[in-house]
Amino acid sequence: MKILVLGDAMIPHGGFVKACDELAVPDREIAAKDWETDPVNLQNRRLVIEKQGPAAEPVLPEILSADKGTEMLLTLFAPVSAGAMDALPSLRLVGAARAGQENLDVKAATERGIVMHNVMGRNAHAVSDFAVGMLFAEARNIARSHHALMNESWQKKFSNSDFTPEITGKTLGLVGFGHIGRLVAEKLSGFRLKLLVYDPFVSDDALREHNATKASLEDLFRQSDFVSLHARLTDATKGLVGKKVLDLMKPTAILINTARAGLIDDDALYDALKEKRIGGAALDVHASEPLQKGSRWLGLPNVTLTPHIAGTTADALTNSPYLLVRDINQLLTGGKPQFVINPEVLDHPKVKAWLSGVHPGRKSP
Repeated sequence: MKILVLGDAMIPHGGFVKACDELAVPDREIAAKDWETDPVNLQNRRLVIEKQGPAAEPVLPEILSADKGTEMLLTLFAPVSAGAMDALPSLRLVGAARAGQENLDVKAATERGIVMHNVMGRNAHAVSDFAVGMLFAEARNIARSHHALMNESWQKKFSNSDFTPEITGKTLGLVGFGHIGRLVAEKLSGFRLKLLVYDPFVSDDALREHNATKASLEDLFRQSDFVSLHARLTDATKGLVGKKVLDLMKPTAILINTARAGLIDDDALYDALKEKRIGGAALDVHASEPLQKGSRWLGLPNVTLTPHIAGTTADALTNSPYLLVRDINQLLTGGKPQFVINPEVLDHPKVKAWLSGVHPGRKSP
């Protein structure tokens, strides 16, 4: 099988090639390249792709020059548009070692009989760790205190000094209760928090397991001392946190976002913080990245800002290609893969024929 690997500055192609040692394809020929090796350029390119889709860039030269017999493409952030798929007429599987799908044209892949794979939860521990850290940083002025000391200021008075909270016994609201949200709940369980969850798809079993109570979005924002966002960004969730729910928050409450910037109405949150109608916010994701010099957010005394690093740990990046390959193996050997984005394509004649050829004795899962 001919396999094309496109690494980048975050996961170079060598990480994918090593993971391919586990691929359940005994006879494989791997062409491995890095499509963007500069971290700053990668950040800028991927932000455009995430906003505009994989067709935001022309088909990559690395794809145009690849062997036309390539059957599998593995990557992290490289854009895989309809044009990219047409440039590889034998392509039957695209695997992205990330949870996001923004760099993949899933609809075009389904139409062409191409399986799309991603990896959900690859950085779940990284993001959940960071969300917990952001809660403490904002509530207890950790980052602000550090910044003051580094600038030779022994500062002990902050915008929330009149209501600086302890964490124990407070109410935590989680918007989205998938893998990351549940990990946040587990990691904070020792603080005996009352846990409220807004998630239209959450099961009663999951709520019971975490001693959580299902709430409407309005009730969650009204009652919570800390609100942490862990929902996916969709047409339905875009701007979910707007003026209406922000106005319901306690004047001492803190909002944490390590998910997607688009979940929040930027202007509404800025106004709430500037007017001190809420206690504070901790934001790892931003409507415009990177933040520009003179950004209005930099003048607020009640916000903790980080540069979209919640999911970036050495462990998460190193493990991602292996998680991807292992789930692809489930598909190839007739098991039950967890992360096929377009499962309906498995009934496509081209996919059935391809899978049968990979493993002639394969049984459908």
